[in-house]
Amino acid sequence: MARSGVGANGGRPVALVTGGGTGLGRAIAGAFADDGFDLVIASRDPEHLADGARSLSARGARVVTIPTDVRQSDQVDRMVDRIRDEFGRLDVLVNNAAGNFVAPAERITPNGWRAVVGIVLDGTFLCCRASFPLLREADAPSVVNIVASYAWMAGPGTAHSAAAKAGVVALTRTLAVEWARFGIRVNAVAPGPIRTEGTDRQLWTSEALVEQIRAGIPLGRFGTPEEVAEAVRFLAGPRAAYITGQVLAVDGGQWLGKGVMDLRDDGTVSSGPRS
Repeated sequence: MARSGVGANGGRPVALVTGGGTGLGRAIAGAFADDGFDLVIASRDPEHLADGARSLSARGARVVTIPTDVRQSDQVDRMVDRIRDEFGRLDVLVNNAAGNFVAPAERITPNGWRAVVGIVLDGTFLCCRASFPLLREADAPSVVNIVASYAWMAGPGTAHSAAAKAGVVALTRTLAVEWARFGIRVNAVAPGPIRTEGTDRQLWTSEALVEQIRAGIPLGRFGTPEEVAEAVRFLAGPRAAYITGQVLAVDGGQWLGKGVMDLRDDGTVSSGPRS
């Protein structure tokens, strides 16, 4: 096994991004590629992995794709074994794989609940657990978990995802304390509304809904995958070397809303309902 920053890939650091073939995950992986990392991207969909690998390889990274269902511990273990065989090291783990759909809590089936909680919460734990032996060998190991601000607020229509991501926030803080003695930093990024092909299909299903959400964001717009990727890059990197157990919201101020009052441009306070 590689030690002291030297691996079978000639010493380049290695980042594993689950759900790294499309959307937000691909943007995160791309940021690491630009920083000189080699990449492992994992997904249940081989087609997503192939598309992601083509895009990321063009940015100069060696990309290994590993079809993996993060809900299955045996598949996660095999994924990490493959990383050990290919690279002999792992420097950064980004738990980005997620599942979500909009439904009132009373209409979420037990299978729907298990699917989302399994990917988000169970998958994050299983990937952290399996990656631990390699991470503790790295010079500056880091874990970044992707959550959402409704993990500490409320997520009407996404009770399954909100509960799972709240669990990931607690897991993030707990592992930050438990693994600090090994030099492993564990943080989380909480993206706000981001438009990707996947979110447009699963969440932002109409322009009316998009406008309603946009109106509730103090900065007045949706974010981009690249903006979230920059936050992940920061937390995983040397500039954040004394940061662990933190959750960084990248949401344009959405979770703050209008505060306690909706202050107009003319300095008066709206008497109507807050948007």
